[in-house]
This record gives sequence, structure tokens and C-alpha cells, in this order.
Amino acid sequence: MRVDTSAALSAYNAASTQNIGNTKPVDDVALREQTDAFEAFLVKEVLDIALKNENPLFPEDPGDKIYNSMYNDAMSKALSGGFGFSELLYNFLKERA
Repeated sequence: MRVDTSAALSAYNAASTQNIGNTKPVDDVALREQTDAFEAFLVKEVLDIALKNENPLFPEDPGDKIYNSMYNDAMSKALSGGFGFSELLYNFLKERA
């Protein structure tokens, strides 16, 4: 499967030309935030599938799905940036820009 990254790359290129001369452009920080957010999304999807059947932290009650989702969201944000997906995507997009 091939993913079309042309729109993201053109937006990154257009934004990065505005910060010529900076040692660490704001765009690099924004790109890092977005790649970390993408990794958090991937981790949340894995947690949703892995903890779908049983989670002893939240017994079955009317709000268990909401608490489960909030827990998985918080865990995915805390774990993002540590699996390497974010770094891989960041380096790929920096290279292509």
C-alpha cells in the first residue's frame, strides 16, 4: 500500500521556507508534535484492541466504556515517542522535505 504524502510535504516545505536562518525552526517542533500524535494514535488503537475483552481496572457498569477509552487515551499519550514510530516518521518526512 502506497500512501500519498505530497500534501503534507508541500505544506511542510512551504512552512519551512519561512524560517530560514533559525537553528531549530518552529516547523521541526510542530513536525515532532504531529509524529508523536500519530504514534499515540497507533498505540491507542493497539490498546483498544488488546484491552477490549477484559480490563480488571474497570468492572462492567454503565460508564465502563468511557473510562476504558479515557484510560487508553491517557496511556497512549504517555507512551508516545518511545516506540520508535514517531522517530522513524519524523526522519522520513525531514529527509523528503
